[in-house]
Amino acid sequence: MTVQQLFLLSIFLYVVGALISLGLNRDGKIANYVSGTTAFLAGCTGVASAVPVLIEGKGFILEGMEFIPFGRFTINVDPLSAFMTLVISLLSIATGVYSISYQEEYIGKGTGVMGFLNNIFIVSMILVVTSDNAFYFLVFWELMTLVSYFLVCFEQENREAIKAGFVYFVMAHVGTVLIMISFILFYVYTGTFDFAAFRNANLSPVIKNLAFLLAFLGFGVKAGIVPFHFWLPQAHPAAPSNVSALMSGVMIKTAIYGIIRVGVDFLGAATWWWGLTVLAFGAISAVFGVLYAVSENDLKRLLAYSSIENVGIILMGVGAGMMGIATGYVSVGILGILAGLYHLINHAVFKGLLFLGAGSVVYRLHTRNMEEMGGLARYMPWTGLTFFIGALSISALPPLNGFVSKWFTYHTLFAVSTKGSVLIRMAFPLAAVALALTGALTSLCFVKAYGVTFTGPFRGGNELKIKEVPVTMLIGMGLLAIGCFVLGLGAPVGAGYIANVASALLHVSSPKVSDGLSIFPASSEQAMLSTPLVLVFVVGLAILPLLIIGTGGKRAGRRVDFEPWACGYKYSSRMAWTSTAFAHSLYPLFSPVYLLRTAFTEAGRFIILLFKKAMAYISQIELMWERYIYYPLLHFMVYIGKRAQTFQTGNVRMYCLYIILTLGVLLIATVR
Repeated sequence: MTVQQLFLLSIFLYVVGALISLGLNRDGKIANYVSGTTAFLAGCTGVASAVPVLIEGKGFILEGMEFIPFGRFTINVDPLSAFMTLVISLLSIATGVYSISYQEEYIGKGTGVMGFLNNIFIVSMILVVTSDNAFYFLVFWELMTLVSYFLVCFEQENREAIKAGFVYFVMAHVGTVLIMISFILFYVYTGTFDFAAFRNANLSPVIKNLAFLLAFLGFGVKAGIVPFHFWLPQAHPAAPSNVSALMSGVMIKTAIYGIIRVGVDFLGAATWWWGLTVLAFGAISAVFGVLYAVSENDLKRLLAYSSIENVGIILMGVGAGMMGIATGYVSVGILGILAGLYHLINHAVFKGLLFLGAGSVVYRLHTRNMEEMGGLARYMPWTGLTFFIGALSISALPPLNGFVSKWFTYHTLFAVSTKGSVLIRMAFPLAAVALALTGALTSLCFVKAYGVTFTGPFRGGNELKIKEVPVTMLIGMGLLAIGCFVLGLGAPVGAGYIANVASALLHVSSPKVSDGLSIFPASSEQAMLSTPLVLVFVVGLAILPLLIIGTGGKRAGRRVDFEPWACGYKYSSRMAWTSTAFAHSLYPLFSPVYLLRTAFTEAGRFIILLFKKAMAYISQIELMWERYIYYPLLHFMVYIGKRAQTFQTGNVRMYCLYIILTLGVLLIATVR
């Protein structure tokens, strides 16, 4: 089969699987198998259609009928679209297998509907990143938003899910309006919604700046960048875990695709401050995202905040690349886009793995509160192992995949910091410091996430009822865990193809970034990294102590468990470190971020009266974005809404007058 046929087969499988699953809604178990299996098969065919495009560097175009007078439905799978299709398909494979057993939790609540929505959600993302017309892009963008909203609100009895879905729906449409205005600016100057015309649009500098800012802010809302992030930690945890993996793993990356498509492909990254803007928002999002993640006790909210952090890291690479392009250093520009895209696929894999692991924990314990977990690796060893691999990857430990993309990002920042104006030379070292701080806090965050959840004593109820999840869920997590190793160890091969994607955007030849065994940034003389050799070194360090122990004495005949020493007191599980304790030392250090306050409780006052020297404190974390931005904005919108109600008189004649006035304004605008 040709790549075009494979691509169409992938779309066909998603749609057919969705329709059959909807028809089998009453038989939830069969519906789960149908939707999960078709998502798996469609993902495999999607990968098969994308890989040849990435290897050969030649895309394909599929033209459909002209359903509307101002746009033909066209699919253009160029290297960037093929890369995004590959990322989406990889997550589809893993979540498809995982959902077969996971969705049994929702039998009786409409699992057929969930399977339908899940498959349509995936196919809408693929069509978003392959559409070659702004009108159809927005249609599929809205479809993606609408379907994901229904998935977030799937548990109708959960008030948290309903609220989270509403906030997500409103914010998503705010972003869509900004994107739409940006595309309309292109349409005014080209007379068409075709992306091919957008690339050749003759825009004035002012219109270029406006189009970029509108697109960046619109896509930034969907990506969850700070300060537009507050919907993300509400919506992603509220959704079913297989959907959370798709939303954090790939849906928010469609916004990164939009930023690259508009800023680099359409507008050519023509102005240096565009890249600086992207870099600044990325650095702020990375630092704030991980700070909020560290303070969370809800496992899925922690992962959601971590997605904000990783989107920031991706944008740092993209922003640095745009700066390199604008200042004439094309090789640095390609390196930055390479770093951003590599971290995009890496984050999709390890964050998808972590969300599926969290979903497995919630599947057994029915709680997301890490304070009620602990010691789960004894009862769920395979879940614990795969989550551990994801935690190592996101903490950027070599030779796993997270380390490689961060390594490229650092070198991009260092390369740009030696070029350009004084402002650039100052900004990029600061960005590197922000990335280093982010890396340190990420390690702390996931030592906490894994340690509190899977090690130590169990702090919940009846631990005897905890057991490993079904095999299909383990297969889904195992596939992504293997992906963490493949993308890390295979970096000397994969980095070159991702560099080709970046160079195709700029229509230049791709620089050499690997020699088959090692990877390097702009030059092998600058720095080199060989993840296969790192693996040999790490394995050697791990085996050496075992060899010494094995040859130096008798092996222990049996395992003896000892209680930790507790200063002479009887050890209790209450003595173990909790989720709150891990982050407590950060609150005073980053108090401007958390707006930490201490206040006496009523109970504390009573104790003080009794014991004089006793003191009780309550720590309350307030996110300053909500306090100083969102709440005032919400009150302002409510005020405007109440004032606008005065136009709703209930008089039909007044409504007719409104219609006539609107038509008059439109006619005047058209004539001009």
